[in-house]
Amino acid sequence: MTRIAVIGAGLIGRAWSIVFARAGIPVTLWDPVPAAIPAARDFIAARLPELAEAGLLADPPAAVLARLHPAASLAEAVAEATHVQENGPERLEDKQALFAALDRLAPPAAVLASSTSGIPTSAFTEALPGRARCLVAHPVNPPYLVPLVELCPAPWTAPGTVAATRALMESAGQVPVTVTQEREGFVLNRLQGALLAEAFRLLEQDAISPEDLDATIKHGLGLRWSFMGPLETIDLNAPGGLAEYCARFGGLYSRMQREMTPLDWSAALVARLEAARRAVLPADRLGERTAWRDRRLMALAMHKRGQPE
Repeated sequence: MTRIAVIGAGLIGRAWSIVFARAGIPVTLWDPVPAAIPAARDFIAARLPELAEAGLLADPPAAVLARLHPAASLAEAVAEATHVQENGPERLEDKQALFAALDRLAPPAAVLASSTSGIPTSAFTEALPGRARCLVAHPVNPPYLVPLVELCPAPWTAPGTVAATRALMESAGQVPVTVTQEREGFVLNRLQGALLAEAFRLLEQDAISPEDLDATIKHGLGLRWSFMGPLETIDLNAPGGLAEYCARFGGLYSRMQREMTPLDWSAALVARLEAARRAVLPADRLGERTAWRDRRLMALAMHKRGQPE
């Protein structure tokens, strides 16, 4: 029987707990701060009715919530786990210490996965006796609404570890992709970083306003990217497909790339963009807008479920 141990009950740990519990999998949740467990349970209990109302739960909220089990210690949390999803601080030394403990305490066959956003697996598993069972399984926030998971093994991660994690994620309704070479930031954050780099450059040069830049993505590129990747997008943007698109526009993109020199995000630029955002959305309304974002993602998730690939 599949059993999940979620280590760390913060933002991502809570979200992973929803992913696995709604898929019918028992989840044991542990955090070094005892008060984090009831807080996580309260958060999950509040989210589940919203997901049920949106049609994103197969079972009643109470049944999903009953699959969550608090643990009093790390050893107790992982004692019967077949998969451990770690969500500790984004600091290398913390990952190294935590994975050393997980490797010592978890059953030998259990997969040990980290939710890190950018630290390569090799950086915190090299010295472990069980390093072959370790990898990164990086989600997109919040994973119970955005299904992509990047599977990022180290050079010594066993192929069976990747295969087992991929099968688990698919069974839980996620969409796993495998990153076959270690890269800082993996793939999703590198793609996002490329877009942010050019966005910040255009804003620094006053080529567009912050509001119009966001509008360009959400009412332009983002509409296509919600159901097609960039390769399929350009494949359909020329009558003859991708090769014809590249023949038509390759020169333009080459010239643009030569203009895209690295730009540090200066304090002055960040302050200007922060002021622009706070003028649109005061800081005390960030939580309210996050809830709005999640409702929109729920609606989009349901829409995509009803559409053919």
